[in-house]
Amino acid sequence: MALIDRYLARAIFIPLLGTLLLAAMLLVLDKMLRLFDFVVSAGGPVSVVWQMLANMLPEYFALGIPIGLLLGILLAFRGLALSSELDALRGIGVGYGRMLRVPYFYAIALMALNLFIVSYVEPYARYNYEGLQFDLRSGTLGASIKVGEFNRLGDNLTLRIDKSEEEGTDLSGIFVSLKTDEMDVAATAERGEFLATDDPDTIIFRLQNGRLIQDADNFATPRTLAFDSYDLPVSLPRVGAFRDRGLDQIRELYLPELTQLAYFTPEAELEQRLAARANLHFRLVEVIMMLMLPLLAIALAVPPKRSSSSLGIFVAIVMVVTYHKINQYAWGAGAQGRLNPEVALYVPFLFFVVLIGWMYHVIAHRPGGQPIGALEAVFSKVAKGVKKIMPNPRARALARRQAAREAREAQGSAAS
Repeated sequence: MALIDRYLARAIFIPLLGTLLLAAMLLVLDKMLRLFDFVVSAGGPVSVVWQMLANMLPEYFALGIPIGLLLGILLAFRGLALSSELDALRGIGVGYGRMLRVPYFYAIALMALNLFIVSYVEPYARYNYEGLQFDLRSGTLGASIKVGEFNRLGDNLTLRIDKSEEEGTDLSGIFVSLKTDEMDVAATAERGEFLATDDPDTIIFRLQNGRLIQDADNFATPRTLAFDSYDLPVSLPRVGAFRDRGLDQIRELYLPELTQLAYFTPEAELEQRLAARANLHFRLVEVIMMLMLPLLAIALAVPPKRSSSSLGIFVAIVMVVTYHKINQYAWGAGAQGRLNPEVALYVPFLFFVVLIGWMYHVIAHRPGGQPIGALEAVFSKVAKGVKKIMPNPRARALARRQAAREAREAQGSAAS
């Protein structure tokens, strides 16, 4: 039995890992393009994109782990079924209940990991992600100066650069307008560079070979100045501190904090308690459902005899995605008070538990049982109809050769 367990563990591990990584990569690629657009439009450094993606990974893994677990087990048992190894195992007395030992080892381990992610890692990463967005919008991470355009840096500084070299340290074709409490300054210069100072709130913009105009209320006329080098102090705009974690953001609360707010903080507003209850039970039902995924995977992994139909894979993905979308709707409706959060989330949960339990019972305890037998029959008829309407290329090639042969024979008969 130990050899069988090791064999099943290896058979499950590779598709599980591959599916998990593939799902995470697809989600990251989808988000990466939007993040690049957001960061570039905000004028921030491109390196912040990787920081934001890193903070999105816990959410993607929380979604990808159940799908990876389901498809890992399903593909492993499907391979056993197609190679008749599953029949051999059952023939020597190894039933589905015994074979579920290894899948449940994976399921319990991954469920514990996923619970830790949705309880602590994902809320903290979401808070960091929102903090990076705040820094980008406020300019704390630094803003890139767009060449050939007028750039507003804060409320008082307007800057235009015609050309930038050496990663922004050597600027040329400069126009700058600075408004302070004492005076207004406008200057043009051939070259310039930004220099740091001991004061983190002030930088020096060193201009070379230009002209400068100063205007103030106590000046009879504006003053003009031609210079070879001029240091223009620029005060950086003050940026407020980012909010505390969880302030009006229920998804940033850890699971114990969410439970405290949902049921043990009577002074909290009703809207907050409803949102906390909905989010709390959304996290829980998503994680607990992982215990049913090995049963669902086995129920859909075994195709009908003398068939290699992959309909079970399609049905499995549809069921998992549908369940997740139903939970998302129930979470939103519960948070808004349109539905009771517990009822809205646990009714679909119990329905899917009963459905998956019935599907496993059919495959495991009914001789020749097929949980989606009706769908398989319909799918087979549709596939045969499509083949009749659209014959395969080989059949079309054979038909063309036969027609050509008949045409040659007819020409030969006519010539004779």
